[in-house]
Amino acid sequence: MEKKFKRTLVTTALPYANGPVHIGHLAGVYVPADIYTRYLRLRGEDVKMIGGSDEHGVPITIKAKAEGVTPQDIVDRYHNIIKDSFEGLGISFDVYSRTTSDIHNETASEFFRHLYDKGEFVEKTSMQLYDEKAGQFLADRYVTGECPNCHAQGAYGDQCEKCGSSLNATDLINPKSAITGSTPVLRETHHWYLPLDKWQPALEKWILEEHKEWRPNVYGQCKSWLDLGLQPRAVSRDLDWGVPVPVEGADGKVLYVWFDAPIGYISNTKELLPDSWEKYWKDPESRIIHFIGKDNIVFHCIVFPAMLMAYGDGYQLPDNVPSNEFLNLEGDKISTSRNWAIWLHEYLQDFPGKQDVLRYVLTANAPETKDNDFTWRDFQARNNSELVAILGNFVNRAIVLTHKYFGGVVPVRGALEPIDSETLAEVKTIKAALEENLDNFHFREALKEAMNIARLGNKYLQETEPWKVAKTDMERTATILNVALQLCGNLAIAFEPFLPFMSDKLRGMLRMENINWDMLGSDDLIAEGTELGKAELLFDKIEDDVIQGQLDRLERIKKENQLKNFKPEPVAPAVAFEDFEKLDMRVGTVVECSKVKKSKKLLKFLIDDGMEQRTIVSGIAQYYEPEQLVGKQVVFVANFAPRVIQGIESQGMILSAVNADGSLSVVTTINPATPGGKVG
Repeated sequence: MEKKFKRTLVTTALPYANGPVHIGHLAGVYVPADIYTRYLRLRGEDVKMIGGSDEHGVPITIKAKAEGVTPQDIVDRYHNIIKDSFEGLGISFDVYSRTTSDIHNETASEFFRHLYDKGEFVEKTSMQLYDEKAGQFLADRYVTGECPNCHAQGAYGDQCEKCGSSLNATDLINPKSAITGSTPVLRETHHWYLPLDKWQPALEKWILEEHKEWRPNVYGQCKSWLDLGLQPRAVSRDLDWGVPVPVEGADGKVLYVWFDAPIGYISNTKELLPDSWEKYWKDPESRIIHFIGKDNIVFHCIVFPAMLMAYGDGYQLPDNVPSNEFLNLEGDKISTSRNWAIWLHEYLQDFPGKQDVLRYVLTANAPETKDNDFTWRDFQARNNSELVAILGNFVNRAIVLTHKYFGGVVPVRGALEPIDSETLAEVKTIKAALEENLDNFHFREALKEAMNIARLGNKYLQETEPWKVAKTDMERTATILNVALQLCGNLAIAFEPFLPFMSDKLRGMLRMENINWDMLGSDDLIAEGTELGKAELLFDKIEDDVIQGQLDRLERIKKENQLKNFKPEPVAPAVAFEDFEKLDMRVGTVVECSKVKKSKKLLKFLIDDGMEQRTIVSGIAQYYEPEQLVGKQVVFVANFAPRVIQGIESQGMILSAVNADGSLSVVTTINPATPGGKVG
């Protein structure tokens, strides 16, 4: 029998305050967490949703150094951007705080000191990379070099972004300091470690035996770590930004961010509920749900629980950790460093009033079991063909017809025919499926069930045709529209967790004031005689030019990245000057240029080479229109043997350069040259 809890604490992964949040964060953590929390609130349950910014760690110090400002400047800026954009999307935190708060500093310090006094740490001296020029030890992200696995350049000291391998800074080949560019040296340093191996038996029992219901990706990743055997993990590091290690002899050392950040869930709960926070963390009748992305599974399922076990004092372990996979963007991995993302604060500016469209698309395409891809064309299609054509269309027809035939007053319902009763009964079936999916964190399937009420409504109107019935039987028309309005009321409840802005607008039109989950499935939500509000469109179409603007933006970003990351190919092996002299390169004037039929790549040139006119076929049609090249002076190889291409004899090769984005640029002269002049 499933255990019943008195209260639920929902936590969301703390985003780094070194940049805004993007759609990958939303799809992986914040939208599903908000759906679940809103659902529990509708059910009248005691639930609190805890969030906040993670404001310590190396990425923040790197950003500050790059901009020439303090780490506090960085976190102040991005904490506010993140918090405001969450509010703009309707993410309904009970508290959204930060790890630079006084209460967090106190809580994290006390947590460390408690474990220290209990003897839960082991102390180790180890060799770490040190930048002699900067005079400091280098955190993982301050070291770059060649990946020892895939040999990509620019790998970080904790991870290679190209192959995804987890690394130690000392694993890198030819490591360099990201601060000064110098080669670091190994130097002795002293740190405290949490012996995860001590807690392995308890973690195995708790995860592998007691939580087999967890998502396969979560359970599987935990099992892999446990199978490999847990090792002690450092809880401090040499850095000047973070919560200072609260023991003597720890000058210049702060709490490692992975230890510091999850304590933020506790400190933020304290901030919200200073007198009752312990009920949510220590009462066995409370449950904790961590919403995270898959890159945080180990920290939330192994490391943080081990910290809580070590602390004792009744701290409860999480009941579930519904972790999503990753969301890609237009077929490519979302990357903050490459600006390959859709940033929430920019979306809210570009698409005012369309918060629910993004919530809908991210839920409908949620990466719950595998990585998924966000595309702007799919975003447009789901808005136009689902939100507008199904949900919005049904509600609009029901309310508009009520205004047309009954002056906007909910009509009296007469005797129900089988189609009416069956339609209303189907909502109860949908409610059961909705609950099953929401209770088990299957939000994508739950959204489909909510939309099935709108599909049911459209089917009902199509089959009953009140616009035709109204010509002969207004009493029957009244019953049909009354039933349709009850379906609208059910939609307002079913969609509240998913599309809160739409639900609020619909409730306004239907004059529904207070709602709760128990009302879902009712056939008398909208009382007879209620005067409806004016019919307003819930959603409107998104046109092609709007989407093209977003695609053009991404294309610009892609080209900027290609230019920024472009590295010329290595110079070819040396050749004798006599070999070069065998090539006869000349300047010629383009007399004519045309596309080759049945080819997307080829252009046919007629070149004045100073002696006669020669034909050359070149594969640059994707980069130039023929008229752009007529009259230009180009460099070509004159003494290649003729070659037939697409039935045309080509008498040479026009020289072009390969650009960073893979395009070709024809080599032309700066000053006018005499056709036939040799290049040398």
